[in-house]
Amino acid sequence: MTSNCDEELVRSAPLSAYADELEDDETAQLYEHYRVVADKGQKLLRVDKFLLTQLSGTSRNRVQRAADAGFIMANGRPVKRSYKVKPEDVIQVMLDRPHYENKILPEEIPLDIVYEDDDLIVINKPAGMVVHPGFGNWNGTLLNAIAWHLKDLPQYDINDPEIGLVHRIDKDTSGLLVVAKTATAKTHLGLQFFNKTTKREYNALVWGNFTEDEGRIEGNIGRDPKDRMRMAVFPPDSEVGKHAVTHYYILERFGYTTLVKCVLETGRTHQIRAHMRHIGHPLFSDERYGGDQVLKGTNSAKYKQFIENCFKLCPRQVLHAKTLGFVHPRTGKEMMFDSPLPEDITALLEKWRGLNT
Repeated sequence: MTSNCDEELVRSAPLSAYADELEDDETAQLYEHYRVVADKGQKLLRVDKFLLTQLSGTSRNRVQRAADAGFIMANGRPVKRSYKVKPEDVIQVMLDRPHYENKILPEEIPLDIVYEDDDLIVINKPAGMVVHPGFGNWNGTLLNAIAWHLKDLPQYDINDPEIGLVHRIDKDTSGLLVVAKTATAKTHLGLQFFNKTTKREYNALVWGNFTEDEGRIEGNIGRDPKDRMRMAVFPPDSEVGKHAVTHYYILERFGYTTLVKCVLETGRTHQIRAHMRHIGHPLFSDERYGGDQVLKGTNSAKYKQFIENCFKLCPRQVLHAKTLGFVHPRTGKEMMFDSPLPEDITALLEKWRGLNT
């Protein structure tokens, strides 16, 4: 591994405090930043103490926080800080972003900036844009675009993990996210996400009708053992996955599909997508969670063609991060932002309205 692993672990500490709040495809994958194999004569030793003997420039508290966030692994499995390292154990430090062999470079990519000041930027991300570089997407990302936008700001380093993204949304989810320009702003905003004091509302088109006008979904979210790129829902009282709660409210009914507003009480990876599938209402056109099939309606050729046309009109999960609210990290002012539904979702909803006229 590269020699700057120690620095990566140290600088990731603010992020690891609320790593489970990040919500995007990339957070479903962890990246190796450090690996060490314990000697054959290794005596039993807590993993936090063991790593302190291997890494310089860090602290036990930071190592423990990384373990609590699920970033420390032994033989391929996340372990608690109290895990005892045994002879020939393979210990890894895994982070939720790639170890960049090359720096993120500025690229002139248009940004839909909703708000900007000296501390932060609120951006309306289009569907299809990856948030940060990773395997298969090393350029053309939101971070590349931000690097270009702030290229003339000397104090902003896009490669510094202590500033920048505070949270993330899926590649094929559109909508609002906030980017911190300073380390102080990122820490302040990050704690708001961790403490669940931010306000986040999503609009989603889901399969099926509801008997109720609103509801609450509670269920732990963890990796699906049958598909590691997908999340699954487990009982709230189980030790599998992380606690998650989604509130939903019916906005418009189309018979075979429903437009809902989802309010997040927690922010887990793929939370809305997994929760909605769990209660039998996968997001429309969501390939990963089975929403890209005809799940409700008739067997007529005309209806099937209608659905195919809908999929072509909006070939991604119909999910939009519509509202974002937080306290400004410097002024203490309540900030609230709203993003209109993008054209592909608007056109899709009009098509469903037309089916019922």
